[in-house]
Amino acid sequence: MKLSLGVYAPPSSPAAYNAYRFAQAVTESSNEIYKIFFYFDGVYNGNSLATPPSDEVNLPEAWAELANNHQVELCVCIAAGIRRGILDADEATRNHKHCANLNDKFQIVGLGQLLDAAVKSDRFVTFG
Repeated sequence: MKLSLGVYAPPSSPAAYNAYRFAQAVTESSNEIYKIFFYFDGVYNGNSLATPPSDEVNLPEAWAELANNHQVELCVCIAAGIRRGILDADEATRNHKHCANLNDKFQIVGLGQLLDAAVKSDRFVTFG
């Protein structure tokens, strides 16, 4: 079964951690993840500057590792990301900001990718 996920909660939320654990379980099964779409406060999961306390899971890094190990596409909504200061290099330049902070395993995309994930997956599971 092909699944896509929608993550709408920030990394400090139990919902985001549950989404990550769910994604891990899917990758360890015979199922596959097509895309993970981060929307609303979920875009904070792509922040490369996040530095949680040492006794907490660094969820942005965990997502990046999951993507790297299992070729999972991590999509951050451009409108939600820019509104919350989550920028890749192109958006930082376009918006005259001095730095980008999107983890390089994530990509800035439009809402069309959310529709693509829903249409091309057998299930679309949301968290948050």
